[in-house]
Amino acid sequence: MSAPTDQAGPETERRTHMLRRRLNRKILAVVTLAIAFSLVNPVHAQSAADCAARADRAARESSGVLGGAVAGGAGGALFGAIVSDKSSKGARRGAALGAVVGGASGAHNKDQIYKRVYDDCMAGRYR
Repeated sequence: MSAPTDQAGPETERRTHMLRRRLNRKILAVVTLAIAFSLVNPVHAQSAADCAARADRAARESSGVLGGAVAGGAGGALFGAIVSDKSSKGARRGAALGAVVGGASGAHNKDQIYKRVYDDCMAGRYR
């Protein structure tokens, strides 16, 4: 009696082919994940000095005290001239008061900008 070798051959080849295909899919998945993880760069917070420099630049670029004083003075002069009986005297008073208030609010805004940019930088959020 002869052993049926012809029937076992194709079945074995089919199983081997399926195992290779599964192995290739697993390897492809692992390689794809490795590439994806290598391309993703985590965002790290910068040093305190870097963030302070970034915040200082942002605060300097804002209008600050002088810009607030000019805008406040112009607005105050306009308001004083409209409201006062003596328009020139009222305009001067309004300009002086507007300059003081505008300068103070400009300084406050500049400080707030510095704090916001510094905190965002330290947290890893960049604008």
